[in-house]
Amino acid sequence: MRKNLKTKSYMYPLPVLIVGTYDENGVPDAMNAAWGTICDTVQVAIVLSATHKTVKNLLKTRAFTVAMADSDNVLPADYVGIVSANDVPDKLQKTGWHITKSEFVNAPVIEELPLVLECKLVSYDTDTEICIGEVVNVSADEKILSDGKIDLTKFRPLCYDCDGHGYYTLGERVGQAFSDGKKLKSK
Repeated sequence: MRKNLKTKSYMYPLPVLIVGTYDENGVPDAMNAAWGTICDTVQVAIVLSATHKTVKNLLKTRAFTVAMADSDNVLPADYVGIVSANDVPDKLQKTGWHITKSEFVNAPVIEELPLVLECKLVSYDTDTEICIGEVVNVSADEKILSDGKIDLTKFRPLCYDCDGHGYYTLGERVGQAFSDGKKLKSK
């Protein structure tokens, strides 16, 4: 039996995205954002409230990074989501993360986060608060790669549960895309 849950924003899994920027003085900032996705082959879309320091920064620099948090970074990933750089400008110092500048855009790369999309700002809609970025480079820590490809059993990216407010990880492989369904074709 099914139960109606009314209108809610349930889409699983929601990746825990850490959006990084530099301010006008070159101070790095990062925030936790769960409402994001791929919207084209080389574009990402993330809903970001205009009140965030990160948004103010990316509108000035026209660049940002999107890193996917993993199970090793639950505490700092949550911290950058509950503390605002509007109030604590140097909030990244408490995370223990090491910052390097992207070679491709004017935005920070957080070394501890194993997968980072380096983006140029395409657009920001003040009505919908949707930020679109063009991915100009993807950098990955070799520790999450197998044969040069992302290995989710090594990566273990965090996902956010918007109903229970929990963090979960991905990692177990249960099938082969574009293959397993062929078994039903012959029936």
